[in-house]
Amino acid sequence: MGELCHSLQLIDGNGKFNVAGLEEFVKAVKLTQCGLSYAVVGIMGPQSSGKSTLLNHLFHTNFKEMDAYKGRSQTTKGIWMANCVDIEPSTIVMDLEGTDGRERGEDDTAFEKQSALFALAVSDIVLINMWCHDIGREHAANKPLLKTVFQVMMRLFSPRKTTLLFVIRDKTKTPLEYLEPVLREDILKIWDTVTKPQALKDTPLSEFFHVEVVALSSYEEKEEQFKEQVAQLRKRFFHSIAPGGLAGDRRGVVPASGFCFSVRRIWEVIRENKDLDLPAHKVMVATVRCEEIANEKLSRLACDKDLMALENAVQAGPVSGFGKQISSILETYLSEYDVETIYFDENVRDSIRQQLKIKALNSVHPQYLTMLRHLRTKALENFGTRLEQSLNRGEGFATSVQNCTQSCILEFDQGCAVSIMSVSTIPVICYYNGQILRTKTDVEYEGSETVIAPLDIPVKCTFQQLIDMVYSKTTIDKRKFKLVLICKYPLRSGNRFQPFPVRDDSSVHQMLNLVNTTTIEEIELYIKVVRVKAQLNQSVGGHVDLFVRYNYNVAQSDYGCGPSSGPVPDSGPNGDDEDSADEEGNDEYDEDVNDECDGFRDLGFYGFKVFPF
Repeated sequence: MGELCHSLQLIDGNGKFNVAGLEEFVKAVKLTQCGLSYAVVGIMGPQSSGKSTLLNHLFHTNFKEMDAYKGRSQTTKGIWMANCVDIEPSTIVMDLEGTDGRERGEDDTAFEKQSALFALAVSDIVLINMWCHDIGREHAANKPLLKTVFQVMMRLFSPRKTTLLFVIRDKTKTPLEYLEPVLREDILKIWDTVTKPQALKDTPLSEFFHVEVVALSSYEEKEEQFKEQVAQLRKRFFHSIAPGGLAGDRRGVVPASGFCFSVRRIWEVIRENKDLDLPAHKVMVATVRCEEIANEKLSRLACDKDLMALENAVQAGPVSGFGKQISSILETYLSEYDVETIYFDENVRDSIRQQLKIKALNSVHPQYLTMLRHLRTKALENFGTRLEQSLNRGEGFATSVQNCTQSCILEFDQGCAVSIMSVSTIPVICYYNGQILRTKTDVEYEGSETVIAPLDIPVKCTFQQLIDMVYSKTTIDKRKFKLVLICKYPLRSGNRFQPFPVRDDSSVHQMLNLVNTTTIEEIELYIKVVRVKAQLNQSVGGHVDLFVRYNYNVAQSDYGCGPSSGPVPDSGPNGDDEDSADEEGNDEYDEDVNDECDGFRDLGFYGFKVFPF
């Protein structure tokens, strides 16, 4: 006990949204720490029907109440918000301006509809405050309100499955079991009369709403009985989002850390009189919040004391365990990002996490290069010293050079191995459903229906694991199609790239090592999908020639990875319909997808040699 109630006017009577006030409110009630474990409750109903009074008794809030001794008039203007005291999970309640108020007049219903749509888009539970004597009446005060609620719900592209809790006020002697069926019948009649889009014409009310009914005695005439009934109703809001709770089957929940941005954006869309696309809205909120969190992690990484100390140390000379130390620092911020974004859209958070990882690695790449220069200098110094010592011992020159070279390169490789900045996974962007285009200096993937799929590949991933991950992510049917994987591989000389086939464990390792050894922002993996052609009792004959050219700029000494002396593919694609002569000679598709790399030819280039793949 002892929790304080905080409240604010979220939207004033003119529709102005209180951005600063909401941010202070969320901090005060510590909403951002709740993840998905929070609920939002709204209340709507006729003016002066006791909505604020009910909320104050039900949730121990402090909304302003009407003074009955001073007459009946508008008390709540706009939309007010408060936190419910001592209720788990954390629950936020919104008190909406009453309907049918004389202050706005009969013709000013715009704000009424906008606030109703806002409540339905934001709330998990909406209380409908209504008079008992209106049940069964053709011209009851609550009927226009219900019609408004149902009409505006049609503007939500995807319903949230809101719980409508009808609160019957000033209950008479008629038992609730007789009142409830009449009320539900009236609700269904109103639902049936509402104009619906063709796609929702036959959709039942239950698809949009979960309907509950409760009755309360008169607060003015039977105050003690009213308080007892409200105390019982209050218990239903504990664990309201658990299965079987009042909002147990809610959908499309926005993580609490995105609540401020979400509700503000919803109100902006409503005021612009646009339809609310809640699924798209949820993705947009996830994008904004995940980017904010990622940027915050990068800012903190830039001024991390341990990282700054490591940077100073590596400037002075080689640092023992450099790779392990720097990887530990990076993993700390990536783990924090994972925790803070866990409830947002999976595809969005994974994509932005990949960008965060790439930017983090790029930010420390200069220190890594400095470490490699120290190792290279040390290796060259050792080579000179050992060669001189070997010659002084009378060993032959050729033998001495060979032995010293091998020992120094081995030490250099061992130093590089412990200096590599490794993370548990490496971001790879897969492109499929398009075509690979090759120019003299670049490799691109184009197509009007190209699909981009981000992957987090384990650093020790095998070729078979990579293939399985691609199949799973892209949902390509492995029974009907085989995959040819081509990596966009950077060259040292200028901003130039060549295609590099990924066909075995070694080439997977070379591809993933680009993150540690180059400054590219992301690894791009292009996928060619080849239909499996069933051929019985026939073997795949011959091998496939690739047009490749020797390019010694992609040597191991350039980036510390990649093909050291072997040829690098330098070719462009032809579509499935091109090179018919080639297709006629390769009707079968072997289990080894290497045989399908014959799709990468570019006859417009010269200086190529033909090699068996």
